[in-house]
Amino acid sequence: MTAEPWNLDPPPGFQGLRPDLPVTVYHRHLPHWRQEGATYFVTIRLADSLPQAKLRELEAWKREWLARQGIRGTDCRSPLRADVPPDKWEEYAREIVQKVDRWLDQGMGACPFKCSEARDIVLDTIRRFDGKRYELGCCVGMPNHVHVVVRPFDPRESPLEKILQSWKLWTARKVNALLRRDGTLWQQEAFDRIVRDAEHLWRCIQYIARNPRYAGLSPEHFSLWINPAWERCGWRFEPT
Repeated sequence: MTAEPWNLDPPPGFQGLRPDLPVTVYHRHLPHWRQEGATYFVTIRLADSLPQAKLRELEAWKREWLARQGIRGTDCRSPLRADVPPDKWEEYAREIVQKVDRWLDQGMGACPFKCSEARDIVLDTIRRFDGKRYELGCCVGMPNHVHVVVRPFDPRESPLEKILQSWKLWTARKVNALLRRDGTLWQQEAFDRIVRDAEHLWRCIQYIARNPRYAGLSPEHFSLWINPAWERCGWRFEPT
């Protein structure tokens, strides 16, 4: 009987969620967990990737879920309530991400990243400081969103929020210029989760690999990349 893939030695530098280290949480529309040294699975989407009808549906679902936890009205925008267990907030975030990912894969919005040159700008920008400010595990550029596995090296000097913001600012200027468009390119808030352990990491990597197939994309409409050092350790995309 062969070992499961996640029983491989972890990729260089990988750290899952550690119970012996503190976790900080902040809340915007979603809860965001932060832990020093952690690796994150991140989704950044374009501003027009979800129509208003889907956003209203999402807000209605969030209100219903929060009401079931006894959180109503202005409490919905306040920091995480201590009387709601952390695993419940994890469930809340996970269900939102799953809903949004399904909608994103339907290819709504203008989908400027169907253009390979625009997609190259984004992927080149993400890879630019790999090994300097962060370790990049893998990523996929889709027509209206990007998935990334990334570990910030210095979460005080360059936290995940700062890294994502720098990607968005630079790529928005370059992509808008390329496509002769203006206006907001990216949705302000990203979806992110701490990668819990090696099994979760493996599943994140394979989700990224399979995302184009789930969305029914032809090869010219997406771009995949994985860290060569991770591949040498056996952490690679499985054939789809």
